[in-house]
This record gives sequence, structure tokens and C-alpha cells, in this order.
Amino acid sequence: MRIFQLFPTVLLVAALVSPLAACGGYNIKNLAKSDIDMVADEFIAESRREVRELLVKLYKRNPDQLAVIPGMTVNGRLAQLKTARGVLDFPELDGLQGIDAMNLTFDPAFRGDRVFALVVGLGGMLRQAYSFKAELFMQDQLNGPALLTSARNVEILLWKLKNTRKPNGEHYLITHEYRGVIDNLSFERLFGKLIVLQEMMARVAGDSDDRAVNTAVHAVSSVFLPLPV
Repeated sequence: MRIFQLFPTVLLVAALVSPLAACGGYNIKNLAKSDIDMVADEFIAESRREVRELLVKLYKRNPDQLAVIPGMTVNGRLAQLKTARGVLDFPELDGLQGIDAMNLTFDPAFRGDRVFALVVGLGGMLRQAYSFKAELFMQDQLNGPALLTSARNVEILLWKLKNTRKPNGEHYLITHEYRGVIDNLSFERLFGKLIVLQEMMARVAGDSDDRAVNTAVHAVSSVFLPLPV
């Protein structure tokens, strides 16, 4: 499928999310990329930017989590994410990744940094949806069902942040609500961007394979869904 056939999808994403990064000049490696590969590269880069923005926003509302590791800073956490290649694997989370790391956020027995657990889990799951690749080439295949399932997991994560509470009734992390008052909807907008990115890329993946992606996956529970392989 050529890029002009994808315009409706790309334009819809552009209307709902921040403008994707403009190309800074033609690169020789693009000779090994299809139009869909280059679209996917922008989606991957944008989703990683959104995850980093989420990290900053969460620490602003939950500075106690940053203090779990003495001397840790927001820039330090951002550097850990930016320098990681492929799988996000950190000893302080006992090597847990993806949905397992996200589940730590809501584990009453967890004594670590819940913000970091959430962001590592979310970022790792989104990377898994793209087979842990930072960019795609012609020989790579998009996994439409995995992309769609990752979108559903973002929905589940948003639900859990709103509704899952500690035994004392407090939220595990402060996001849109503080002391019973809804005071910040920017988290919902950010999660919405991530959901749209994954859903639109799943649609592109289905079109590129000349088959429809199964859209019967719904967030029907509070349990994260394993990504199809």
C-alpha cells in the first residue's frame, strides 16, 4: 500500500495528537523502507515522547515516588528511558517488564517507585507491540493484534489509575483527581493520544497485510491483556 492510500488514517491521527516530527532531510537508509515503515517510525517516536511526558507529569504529582531512590531526579529517570535499547529491563524492578511491571504500580506489597514501574511497564509494552524495534524496514512485519491489544491495555491502565486504591482508600498514584476533586484532565488527553496512536497503527497494519485487524478486543476487566505474538 502506498502512502497516499494511508492519508485518511494519518490525517485522523494528526488531528488528534501533536504534529509528528517533520523529516529533517532524506536519509540513505530510507531506501530500505516502505511508506508504511516510515509512518510506523513516526508513530513509534511519538509514542515514546508521550511516555516520557507522562513520566514528568506523574512525578510532578507524586514527588514522594521519586524520593524512593535517594538522589534520583526526573532527568535521571528520563535518561534511563532514552538510553535503553529494545527491552526495558531494570534491576530495581527485578527485571519485570510490560504488563508485569505495570501491575507493580497497584501491588500493595511493592515498596519501590510506582511511577517508574508504571512508565517502564507501559513503555515496554508499547515497544513490544513493535517487536522492540525503534524503526522498521521492509523485512519487518507489523503485528496488528498486538498493536490493538496494547491500545486496550492503555485503556485498562487509565481505568486502574482512576479506580484502584490502596487498602486505606487512597489512590496508588495521583493523576486526574486529588482529595476527591477532579482537577487535571491532561492525563486523560495524554492517554487518549497513546490509544489513538496504537489503534491507528493497528489499522495500518491490517491494511498493509490486506486483512482486517480483529477489533473485538475490549477492555472488559481490570486485568491487563497479554500481547499476541
